[in-house]
Amino acid sequence: MRLFGEIKSALAAHTITCETITQEYLASIEARQDLNAFLDVDAEHALLQARGVDGRLAAGTAGPLAGMVIAVKDNICVRNRKVTCASKILEGFIAPYDATVIEKLQGADAIIIGKTNMDEFAMGSSTENSAFGRVRLPEDESRVPGGSSGGSAVAVSAGLCTAALGSDTGGSIRQPASFTGTVGLKPTYGRVSRYGLIAFASSLDQIGPFARTVRDAAHVLGIIAGDDVRDSTTAKIAVPNYVDALTKDVRGLRVGVAREHLDESLDTEIREAIEKKLDVLRKAGTEIRQVSLPHAEYTVATYYILATAEASSNLARYDGARYGFRADNATSLLENYAKSRSQGFGQEVKRRIMLGTYVLSSGYYDAYYLKGQKVRRLISEDFNRAFSEVDVLIGPTSPTTSFKAGEKIDDPLTMYLSDIYTTSANLAGIPAISLPCGTDGKNLPIGLQITGKQFDEETVLRVADFLETHS
Repeated sequence: MRLFGEIKSALAAHTITCETITQEYLASIEARQDLNAFLDVDAEHALLQARGVDGRLAAGTAGPLAGMVIAVKDNICVRNRKVTCASKILEGFIAPYDATVIEKLQGADAIIIGKTNMDEFAMGSSTENSAFGRVRLPEDESRVPGGSSGGSAVAVSAGLCTAALGSDTGGSIRQPASFTGTVGLKPTYGRVSRYGLIAFASSLDQIGPFARTVRDAAHVLGIIAGDDVRDSTTAKIAVPNYVDALTKDVRGLRVGVAREHLDESLDTEIREAIEKKLDVLRKAGTEIRQVSLPHAEYTVATYYILATAEASSNLARYDGARYGFRADNATSLLENYAKSRSQGFGQEVKRRIMLGTYVLSSGYYDAYYLKGQKVRRLISEDFNRAFSEVDVLIGPTSPTTSFKAGEKIDDPLTMYLSDIYTTSANLAGIPAISLPCGTDGKNLPIGLQITGKQFDEETVLRVADFLETHS
């Protein structure tokens, strides 16, 4: 598994080329098809990109990500390539344009190698909801890699690419990063353009990177971040040099621990692993403070009310008439809608559309959706109060390590609780990162989550990088 720094050094020493690096990754993808991490691999175009980057390296005009090979979650548009959201309803659909993040990556000479498997329309916590089969954990294929960005997480953890893009609506980057022992970053809402990301819940979705190290994630974020005239929700805030923020010095920082996230109800092995990292920070000169997030118990319920309401609206466009799957033998327009949507969508997507339609319906809007928005504001205010006292918060990413495939798929409420520690960052629009924090008794990765103030990815990355390099 090559880190980006190692690739850059090898390229500078002329001991390797971008073409040979890409060939190595393509061979690894072919050898690990059992993981089902990829839905589409564009070998010909990837090699063509690599040769172009090699030419620019020789000419001294290559971009900052020359040599980085990146996999892309299959809900992000790459021009002239399939984009299916792992759904039958979009099977075979070809993206007519590049997402902004793809334009930026390719402009920096990153090489796009393929599209990764996911939970259908990013709805799930295990990547078992894909219409094209589940993704498998490399260390134990009977287990899940988390979700919904499980394909991207596995592509990185199995060494099938240098880094990957995922999307995070309620933890869909951080939770699979936790399960696979990788680094997964959800930026501040508005830090990265969503143009070209197929929407699940527009006020919550955010694109972010997976990588083997915090430094590699910082390299990717520095390229994809920034204002975009095609996405009115992006912020007109300057993008700092995230790599320069990795000073390995955390002295004087105030680190908060939410009492609601690190109590006796948390798995003992996960709690002890996080407490060890807190001791490392304490010895390095940080101040550890206990804070409170009093509305934490309402985050999962609030998230699933608001996210499903937005999904109900966003997924209304898949009607069997304009694009994507169309059912056979429909005799009327309404029958075409009903048959196409019932046959094209999977069980979990239909469940969330129905729930979202219900909470938006006449007579229930005030009781559920409006109340959910009010609680979202309270959750955001909890974080604002906490960050008036501390610089970052540290806690668990997930209440468990990877579980067996099929273990929770028939129990949606139990599955939804996999997101108990991650959904709040999306509701508040703040940055959060998951990084490896040891292993449990089954040798499965444990994830530690660091959250920060809005648009303060620098401090989040600084603390994460320190913890990554100090045991």
